[in-house]
Amino acid sequence: MSHLLVKPSAPDNSGKIIEVTPESAEWTYIGFDVHKLLKGQTISEQTTDREVCLVFVSGKGKVSVDGQDFGSLGERMSPFEGDPWSVYIPGGCKWSLTSETDVELAVCSAPVTSTSDERLKPRVISPEKASRETRGEGTNIRHVANILPETEPADSLLVVEVITPGGHWSSYPPHKHDQDALPRESLLEETYYHRLNPSQGFAFQRVYTDDRSLDETFAVEDRNVVLVPEGYHPCGAPHGYDLYYLNVMAGPKRVWKFHNDPDHEWMLK
Repeated sequence: MSHLLVKPSAPDNSGKIIEVTPESAEWTYIGFDVHKLLKGQTISEQTTDREVCLVFVSGKGKVSVDGQDFGSLGERMSPFEGDPWSVYIPGGCKWSLTSETDVELAVCSAPVTSTSDERLKPRVISPEKASRETRGEGTNIRHVANILPETEPADSLLVVEVITPGGHWSSYPPHKHDQDALPRESLLEETYYHRLNPSQGFAFQRVYTDDRSLDETFAVEDRNVVLVPEGYHPCGAPHGYDLYYLNVMAGPKRVWKFHNDPDHEWMLK
């Protein structure tokens, strides 16, 4: 199996089912974990030299950061029902979460770039602060929640979630962001955490470069992660199965500037 496709494992003691590190992904910036917590379960971690964005994929829980109580967060019981609650946590903090229902929690991380004097404060990102938009036309329509866009403060992380209706395409026309060549294009690693509704479904994602030195296509199932170190990366959702994915991006500059595949850019004109 390609190392670009990461499948879930049985939960460990902390409920972790997905673990992506810079070392395992063979890249520099992004870390991505998913925990499935039972009601009443508590996890606690230290951010050290990495900032973190906690995303409640589903469920409710109480979050504290360095002793600061953020109270009960989360409201949806499925990523296909309702809007996301998230928490931004800077480097050098200890955070904990106690689940009030079963919780599916994504832990997105990337390197700290600010000094300790410049360090941001922990904050809740409520659904009202995650701006919504609909992109595309026809069977290219998808629905976006910008959890941590570049217009909101962070050191490295960019976080967004997307719902693509069954029969539609997403991250399409194909685009890439693998060149540190601003203002034309930015270099960003990216992870896709996929959920399907109904859960027995599947979707497709292709990752390819212009010269086809990388050209892989994946049948992704519920709770699979696709790593995008470079290249174009479109997704397709078959009829009858809605596709949710949570994107994490990070690179040397916190700017999302993408380049469309010129072979397919015609459809935007």
